Amino acid sequence: MVIVSIVPYRIFPAKLGGQKGIAVFNEYLAQRCKLISITVKSNQPSFAKGYTMMNVLSDSPLRYINIFTFFTLRRIIRLNKATHLLLEHPYYGWLGFFVQKFTGVKLVIHSHNIEAIRWKTLGKWWWWILGWYEGFTHRAGNVNFFIHDDDRAYAIRKYELDPAKCATITYGIDWNSPPSQDERERCKEILRQQYQLPEPQILYLFNGTLDYKPNLDAVSIILETINPQLIQSGLAYKIIICGKALPDVMNELKAYNDKNIIYAGFVEDVTVYFKGTDVFINPVVDGGGIKTKLVEALGYNTRCISTENGSIGVGVEETGGQLVIVPNNEWQLFVEKMIEQKLHPSQPVPVSFYNKFYWGNIAKKAVEFLNSSS
Repeated sequence: MVIVSIVPYRIFPAKLGGQKGIAVFNEYLAQRCKLISITVKSNQPSFAKGYTMMNVLSDSPLRYINIFTFFTLRRIIRLNKATHLLLEHPYYGWLGFFVQKFTGVKLVIHSHNIEAIRWKTLGKWWWWILGWYEGFTHRAGNVNFFIHDDDRAYAIRKYELDPAKCATITYGIDWNSPPSQDERERCKEILRQQYQLPEPQILYLFNGTLDYKPNLDAVSIILETINPQLIQSGLAYKIIICGKALPDVMNELKAYNDKNIIYAGFVEDVTVYFKGTDVFINPVVDGGGIKTKLVEALGYNTRCISTENGSIGVGVEETGGQLVIVPNNEWQLFVEKMIEQKLHPSQPVPVSFYNKFYWGNIAKKAVEFLNSSS
C-alpha cells in the first residue's frame, strides 16, 4: 500500500488539536505503509516523522482552485505507484475526483467534522453550498473516514453513502497509559509555585484557541455565568484558561485576575496543565467534530465535565467515571457538578479508553479498513 496524502494547510509545528489530528495520524500511518504527504510550502519537511513531505502547494487561498495541481499530483501518483489518495477535509474534492478518474487510485476522504454543519453553527449563509460539495466529495470517495460515529451516521443518511465504505477513525493520543499519581502531584506543585496558589484549592482548566468562536463563546460562559456562581458558593478554587487569544480577549481575561481566573495564554507544554489540574471543563455548545482537548484531558486521567455537544465522540462508559456530561446550556447544573468534584476522588481511566484512542491502534484500524476495501 502506498498512500499519497494531501495536507492543504500548515500543520507544523503541531500544537493545536486539528494539526495533531493530521500530523500524528500520518506519523503512525507511515509505520504501516509508505506515505507521501503533498502539502503547502510553509510546512517544514523536517517535522515529518517516517514519511516523505513534498511542498508543492502554494499557501495562497487560490491553491484550492489551481487546476495545474492536477498534473503535479498525477505525476507524483504515477511515479510512486500510489494505491490510495487521502484527502484531509473535503475541500480538494474536485481534485481527488479527477485524479481518481485518470489514475485509478483509490480515493479516501478523511473528515475531521461535517464541515457544512460546522459553518452553519458559525452563522455562515453559504453552509448549504458547502454541504452539497461535501456530499459530492464523499460520494466520490472509495473510502470515507469520519471522526466519530454521529458524523458517520449523519453522512450516510444525508449524503447517501454506502455504510460499507465508511469507518470511524477518531482523534487520538500518542500515549497508551495514564500518568502516575506522583507525576500528577509534581505537575500540580509546579502550577502552585508558578501562580503562587495556596492549598487547598480545586484547580479547573479550560484549554482551546480563543480565535475560534465556539471556544470564545465557552470562555464568555465561564466568565459571565459559571464563575459568578462559583464565587457565591464560597468554594476555594481557581480556573486556569490556556490558549492563544486575540488582544482584546487577552485584556478582558487579565481583568479577571482578582476573580479566581488565571489566564495562562499559549503555553509551550500544556501537558503540565492537564496533569496538574483537578478538573477539565468543556462548556462548548457549538462547532463540529470531536473535542480534541477532552480526549487529551481524559488521556491524562483528569476528571472532565462537559456539555453534551462538547462530549460528542466520547462515551461516559469508556472513561471509568472520569467524564460527567451535562445537558447543553444547563449552567447551574454544570456548576453543581464542578463543585461536587471536591467530594469525588479521581478514578483511573480504563484500558479500553486507551485501546480506542491510542494513535497506534487508530492507524492500524485505518490500514486494515483500507485493505479490506480494496
